[in-house]
Amino acid sequence: MNNLFYILLLFFSVFISAVSQIVLKKSAMEQHASFFKEYVNFKVIFAYVCFFSAVCIDLFALKFVSVSFVPIIETSSYIFIILLSRFIFNEKISRNQTISIMLIIAGIVVYVI
Repeated sequence: MNNLFYILLLFFSVFISAVSQIVLKKSAMEQHASFFKEYVNFKVIFAYVCFFSAVCIDLFALKFVSVSFVPIIETSSYIFIILLSRFIFNEKISRNQTISIMLIIAGIVVYVI
């Protein structure tokens, strides 16, 4: 599979987006001195730079990968967000989330094979 590198690049892009969402949540949970500082601070700017980077990676990878792969790969964002929330915010992973993760992984594997 010649496109494996670009498919992995798309997964990396989804991971970057998940990280940026976690960073935005961390920023939203903090108290800020003013309305302006709530929306213009290092964490928020970093998160939006990550989002922009993810879009650039997507655009580059889409030159080499079929567009039909993208929605399948983007479902992995749910997995990344659940796992990152567990490790960063110490959120519990419910039974339904565990089942969902397994179904998403199974769907990705079935599609790729």
